[in-house]
Amino acid sequence: MDVYLVDGTYELFRHFFAVPAARDAKGQEIGAVRGVLRSVLGMLEHGLTHVGVATDHVVESFRNLLYAGYKTSEGVPEDLLSQFPILEEALESMGVMVWPMVEFEADDALASAAAKAAQDERVGQVIICTPDKDLAQCVAGKRVVQLDRRRNITRDEYGVVEKFGVPPESIPDYLAVVGDSADGFPGIAGWGEKGAAQVLSRYKRLESIPKDWRQWNSPISNARRLATSLFSAWDEALLYRTLATLRLDAPVFNVVDELRWKGPCADFEGMSRAMGAPELFERAKAATQSARTTSRA
Repeated sequence: MDVYLVDGTYELFRHFFAVPAARDAKGQEIGAVRGVLRSVLGMLEHGLTHVGVATDHVVESFRNLLYAGYKTSEGVPEDLLSQFPILEEALESMGVMVWPMVEFEADDALASAAAKAAQDERVGQVIICTPDKDLAQCVAGKRVVQLDRRRNITRDEYGVVEKFGVPPESIPDYLAVVGDSADGFPGIAGWGEKGAAQVLSRYKRLESIPKDWRQWNSPISNARRLATSLFSAWDEALLYRTLATLRLDAPVFNVVDELRWKGPCADFEGMSRAMGAPELFERAKAATQSARTTSRA
């Protein structure tokens, strides 16, 4: 069996800006929720058996206590924020396991779930469905891969190196120096993607980089400037790496069997109708019957 882990926050944002707005009978915006449900149902209709979805129930997390400039919900449209609890409830009603994160972030849940699923010998492959570069640190060989569903691009460990110039385990160090505008930390002045790849492909971790640039023993351009910039902002670099490092202790599941999709719950039909999308229930019911037929075969 393969395990699919979906970045629900990314999916909700993506659909919010991609699909027409729609409101239920109470006037609540639900267009993005319907879009995500249709997307996840499409995955189930293609035969997925084990799936989990992680969401940011609130945007803020423990990282906001570590760094004042870390991303917050400020500027996020209320019509988008208000759909998170609706999506979580709807996915659960559809029979899909959901991890709504409060102290942690959705990315931490995906990382934790990927690490746990990969420990199960019955799992053939773990597919993390998100284009977020943070999750590249979770990729392991061809067993744990990252899938950008919108662009239909799958990256294994070789693909991560090809894109970033560093292996998965160096991604937090890479992000620490180049920065991550989406998460709100700037990186180290003068460190771009090329320089970071050149240095970290050789030294892997920040602590392994010699403080004396003349000891780098590699044709790295601007080595003196990079060293000066890094070691004069060393504490900031370590803090940014902490922010970029995904946690593996977020509460997710106990055993992989909990991720098996067994079909929608009894209330999903009513919920689908309330959202003005009764076809969601019909599709879920048909997918359940198809899955049962396949398992018997």
